[in-house]
Amino acid sequence: MANTYTQCYAHLVFCPKNRQALIKRQWHNELEKYITGIIQNHKHKLLAIGSMPDHIHIFIGYNLNQLIPDLVETIKTSASAWIKYNKLSDIKFEWQRGYGAFTHSHSQVKTVINYILNQEDHHKKKNFKEEYLELLNEFEIEFKNEYLFEFFD
Repeated sequence: MANTYTQCYAHLVFCPKNRQALIKRQWHNELEKYITGIIQNHKHKLLAIGSMPDHIHIFIGYNLNQLIPDLVETIKTSASAWIKYNKLSDIKFEWQRGYGAFTHSHSQVKTVINYILNQEDHHKKKNFKEEYLELLNEFEIEFKNEYLFEFFD
């Protein structure tokens, strides 16, 4: 539509089933490139992606023409099939149900990008459970513990 302008940013977070450390250092860069292609093919702009063995962060300039649940489902389904096709996991790779989606303002873009790109340093100080609960609380998202990701200490 003419004269329509949008600027939306979405920070997505999800993890392998049972929070297993299945995203291996040997191939996580290739996974990130594959997911980047999915995002770009759906006309979103990848701003940052960072995978840890037990979770992934994706920050995008969000294309409002696709619903976030549909995008996340496409990423998860396609990435799982890619991992299986390339025989990258010794056990069946699946993503855990659910995800976190957080929106940010333009003034926060650089901060969120740096946060995602520095995940390894960040996780020297706090684990994923602490990080995820902090995000939920920071965004004042009401949640029930039984519906959170499965966290194993």
